[in-house]
Order: sequence, then C-alpha cells, then structure tokens
Amino acid sequence: MMVNVDLLGLIALICIWALLMVNQVLVVAGYIYYIKSAREAPRPLGKHPFVSILVPAHNEARVIVQTVESLLRLNYPHGSYEIIVVNDNSTDESRELLEAIQKRFPQRALKVIHTDATNGGKGKSNALNIGFRQSRGEYIAVYDADNTPEADALIHLVAEIENDDSLGAVIGKFRTRNRDTNLLTRFINIETLSFQWMAQAGRWELFNLCTIPGTNFVIRREILEEIGGWDERAMAEDTELSFQIYAMGYKIKLAPRSVTWEQEPQTLRVWFRQRVRWVKGNLYVLVKNFPTLFRLKQYRAKFDVLYFMSIYFVLLGALIVSDTLFLLNALGLITLTLANLSGLLWLMAICLFVITVFITLTTEKGEMRASNLFITVLMYFTYSKLWMVVAAYGLIQYLIDVIFRRGFRWYKTERF
Repeated sequence: MMVNVDLLGLIALICIWALLMVNQVLVVAGYIYYIKSAREAPRPLGKHPFVSILVPAHNEARVIVQTVESLLRLNYPHGSYEIIVVNDNSTDESRELLEAIQKRFPQRALKVIHTDATNGGKGKSNALNIGFRQSRGEYIAVYDADNTPEADALIHLVAEIENDDSLGAVIGKFRTRNRDTNLLTRFINIETLSFQWMAQAGRWELFNLCTIPGTNFVIRREILEEIGGWDERAMAEDTELSFQIYAMGYKIKLAPRSVTWEQEPQTLRVWFRQRVRWVKGNLYVLVKNFPTLFRLKQYRAKFDVLYFMSIYFVLLGALIVSDTLFLLNALGLITLTLANLSGLLWLMAICLFVITVFITLTTEKGEMRASNLFITVLMYFTYSKLWMVVAAYGLIQYLIDVIFRRGFRWYKTERF
C-alpha cells in the first residue's frame, strides 16, 4: 500500500514539474520575444484599411461611456473606422448614455444597436454576430465594454495583419486598470502579465502560435464570413475562434505594443463566477476540437488541444493528488516516504514560481516593486490554490451540463 502511495506521489510530482518546466520555457522564450519587439521599429502602415470595431455591451452603464470615448480618440483616421456598440438587452441606463454620446459626436461613425429579449441577451457571441452583420470593415476589431485602449492600440494591430498575409488575426495585450484596488486585483494583474501575456509571447516565439483573448484583437472579415461568425454555444468564444483560424491555415500573432486597459473583478464572488465560465467555455472548445489530434495537419490546433488537456486534466489532477497526499501524511494517516523529497521540490517550485513572475515583471514599466515580491509569494499559497478550486468546480459543472443536457448560461462579469 505504501509503495502504491509513493508511486502515486512520484507520478504527481513528475507531472507537476514537467508542466512547470514547460511554462518556464515559454516564459524565457516570451522574454526574448518582448526584448526583440522592443528593439524593432513599429510596422509601417501605408494605407489605412477600413476597420469595424465591435463592442458587445450588456448592462455596462458604469463603464461604457469611458470605453466609447477612448475608442473615439484612437490614433486612426476618423474616416477609416466605425464603432458598433451592441447594447444587448440592457436594463440599466446604457441606452440613454450611448444616445448622449452620439449627440456629442454626430460627425463620427458611431452606430448603436439596441437588442431586446427576442434577439438579444443570449451571450457575447450572439451580440458580436449581430454587430458583425451590420459592419462593413475589411478587418473586424473587438473590444470589451470595460476597455480603455491606448491611442495607438488599433494601428499596431492593423499594421501587423496588413503587412503579413499569413496572419488571420493579431492580438494585443490587456492590462489591469484597477490593479491597485485590493489584493485580488493585484493577484489578477500579476497572473495576467505572467501566465497570459508572457506565455502567449513564448508560444509565438517558439511555435508562431497564439490564442485570441476576448478583447483588443483584429481579424480578417473573410474568415468570419467563411465560418459563419462566432459560435453562439461557446462561452469561451475567443478560444473557439482561435481554433477556427488554425483550421484555415492562418496564424495568430501577438503585437505587444498594442495595449488596452480593462477592469478586473474586485470581489471573489465575481472572480469565481467569471473564471468558472472560462473553464466551462474552454472545456467545450477542447471537446469540440479533440478530433484534430487525429488529423495529419493542423499542428497548431493539436498543440492547443494538448495544452488545455495538460492544464485541466494533468496539472489539476496532479496538484489535487499531491496536496491530498501531503495533507494525509502530515496528519499521520499515511506514510509517505517521499515526504522529504516532496518538501524540497515544493520549496524549489516556490522559488521557480517567484523567478518566473519576476522575469515577466521586468518587461513592464512600474511593476518591479518590492510589494510585488511579497504579493507573488502570497499568491502561490492562496490565489494559485483558488485556481484549483475553480478548475475542479468548472469541470464538474461542465460534466453536469452535458449529462443532464442543460443549456449553457452566459454569466456577464459585474462591473464596479
């Protein structure tokens, strides 16, 4: 029995460390890409193709004015882009606020589409499809309703895709606008920088591979027309769209100079519900695209299928097994002869976690603060463990939805 427990613990440790090293490789490669990008001159843009910016908005009165005003200030010729806000079955004062902005800027191409319970209120993908059908841009850009993109955000995206026919989409970064609000938003800020953008940069540097985030990206119009728009069953519509682009043979590139600032959850309840939606959405995409593993081509899709499988099954399972065995051994309920080795590897994992995060922080102005060192260490013991709870709960809820054929319900992140 003890041998089996030790073997189980050893397998869990091997899985955890294998994925830790994969992440470390991605971070180092991402750091190299960031340094190279900073040294290169921005891509020139001779002509300015027409761009349609879609903004899905459901009950976004608290943030929508700031978002639209920032889009109106973009450093892109006014006659070369339009803004389409889909006021999606909102019950707050969004309509009145948006109509007031239209009156203030009558000369600008700002279109507002109001939906009701009949054709709207069915999630982000549905709202995007409604806006797309009324758009006319050669490229389609998407910004969430809580975003304040920097003035050059759009032009950097368009310059990349306009200069490279192999790109189906180009993504920019999103940063945490409310990062100093509380400890949770500080955690999210570090998570976004380290485990979102640095990993994305590493995947591009090594494999010419990125995954679309939900905001601050451009995509070719013909791609959306060919695939019929966004999948309205997908709660992670951005990830699902990425797989569609891979299947068509296009690449998705990261443009680090393109930055938007967005509001992140400020309470655990809102954060938990948002992240559970992400987990369920990614699992839907994983199951939908699992057959790509058995196809000769589409190696980018294969990589991402394996990547999501390793996170939601291998890493999650290994962490649960490892922590459970560690706890049972501490309580004297089992004898784990690997306990001393586990303790050493656990300490090394903490050091690797902190080093990885700080490699990331060196690339972002204003993030190399002493307080972030303490927050990073604390994050390992708290926020990272909460991720396990979210992932496990999301997996269980997804299985329940499938077994009992429950419809997927969209949860809109609350604003503050």
